[in-house]
Amino acid sequence: MHGEYKVPGGKLVVVDLDEVDGRIAQFRLAGDFFLEPDDALPLIDAAVNGLPVGSDAATIAAAVRAALPADAVLLGFSPEAVAVAVRRALAAATGWDAYEWQLIHSGAETPQMQLALDEVLAIEVGEGRRKPTLRIWEWNEPAVVIGSFQSVKNEVDPENAAKYGFEIVRRISGGGAMFMDANSVITYSIYAPAALVQGMSFADSYAFLDEWVIVALKSLGIDAFYQPLNDITSAKGKIGGAAQKRLGNGAVMHHATLSYDMDGEKMVQVLRIGREKMSDKGTKSAAKRVDPLRSQTGLPRAEIIDRLIGTFTGLYGATDGEITADERAKAEELVRTKFSTPEWIGRVP
Repeated sequence: MHGEYKVPGGKLVVVDLDEVDGRIAQFRLAGDFFLEPDDALPLIDAAVNGLPVGSDAATIAAAVRAALPADAVLLGFSPEAVAVAVRRALAAATGWDAYEWQLIHSGAETPQMQLALDEVLAIEVGEGRRKPTLRIWEWNEPAVVIGSFQSVKNEVDPENAAKYGFEIVRRISGGGAMFMDANSVITYSIYAPAALVQGMSFADSYAFLDEWVIVALKSLGIDAFYQPLNDITSAKGKIGGAAQKRLGNGAVMHHATLSYDMDGEKMVQVLRIGREKMSDKGTKSAAKRVDPLRSQTGLPRAEIIDRLIGTFTGLYGATDGEITADERAKAEELVRTKFSTPEWIGRVP
């Protein structure tokens, strides 16, 4: 069995192993990481050999950590990264290069249609009717997109939302509210087989699926990094946030919104951002939480999108695709029966 895990912001961890009588055997660790002293490598191999194949990541990481000498130095990886690679090997996880990726970057859609397309395209990938896909959204009207489990009245000020023309919609993924002003954000979705993130915790998978974005932002001169659980940020402030949904048919839908030109004062009037939520972010003003891409790069929004697309295709390969007529028809039906209905939008009042 073979497993690989690219540590976000770090190095590649590669493991090979066999299973004998329900236990890990012939375990070998490799990668482009740094490890001192040299003789710590066989100690890690010995620690993993013999563990039950059903061991969870915490158990594997603890075994690796206990085997390391007190003066061991691990650069670019960690015991937890070894554990993720082991779990991915045992789960027969795949890598980005196992798939032929498609790219969709089409015209603007209504907020309800954007969310319906997310569900439909994820289902299509899970059912094998669509190749794994990266979709870049376009917005030409403002909306507040709340998480699947959020309360409308707790998150949004309806009078101010109406005053500024923000429609309230609900997505299928969890997480917090997204303030989506027209042509002021960059939103993307990844639709992939769940095998791509097999063996990872939800926290690990968020950073893994957004690593290419960090690479793209760094190439633009932004000191970007991932802040668990789901924030893309920089030394100058938060840039965006991600959310994810695992479907029962074996697909994962992961999407993120990056702020390009945020009107912070308008945001705090439309969103009800409580003091408790702000306090754990270490800031006193919600208007100062987001430092948009425009102020950090000085580049047009379209140029940043081009860099994101170029980075993704350069790393993983992707060919241009489009939403099919059948997919669009399914999404339009979902808009009618689900995403535009008061029952769905107000499922948590």
